[in-house]
Amino acid sequence: MYKFIVDTHSNLCIKCKACEAICKNHNNVPPGIYRIRVITINEGKPGQLNIPMPCMHCSDPACLKVCPMDAIYKRPDGIVLVNKDKCIGCGYCSYACPFGAPQFEGSGAFGTKGKMDKCTFCVQPYEQKDENGNIIENEPIPRCAMVCPGGALLAGEASEIVRVFRERIRGYTAKELVEKVFMV
Repeated sequence: MYKFIVDTHSNLCIKCKACEAICKNHNNVPPGIYRIRVITINEGKPGQLNIPMPCMHCSDPACLKVCPMDAIYKRPDGIVLVNKDKCIGCGYCSYACPFGAPQFEGSGAFGTKGKMDKCTFCVQPYEQKDENGNIIENEPIPRCAMVCPGGALLAGEASEIVRVFRERIRGYTAKELVEKVFMV
């Protein structure tokens, strides 16, 4: 079984927002919802950072732990999804997530926000089966990572992403990595 992860590189993001556009278009995401967004720190100043922020599909997701309806679940391959039929829109997940991944259409009181929406790693909303009824395991390909011109987003099978990450940092000291990433 594959394990999937997301890795972001702020020093490679050029803030083109192609990731935001392809995600909204491919997934028919409603207005006001961003399954991925580019956050800018120190905009227009030396050391500006552009950080692509999708759901990180955490190994130990805080959103899953606080959901009173068990609407959020983690697949065996590591992808964290929400069952919208179970979601009551309480918003606990949005308070628990350190990345701001859970999004709601509304901004009202408890239970009036609508159903939670978040990055799905571009998996199908249903499992595809072959003629014998066996689940077809396709490797999901997040569109945001596919269209990123700077390579700031890497998403895919964990061992491959770790290999690419290690290749990118090879030869740097810890101090050089901090300077490169945070431009200090």
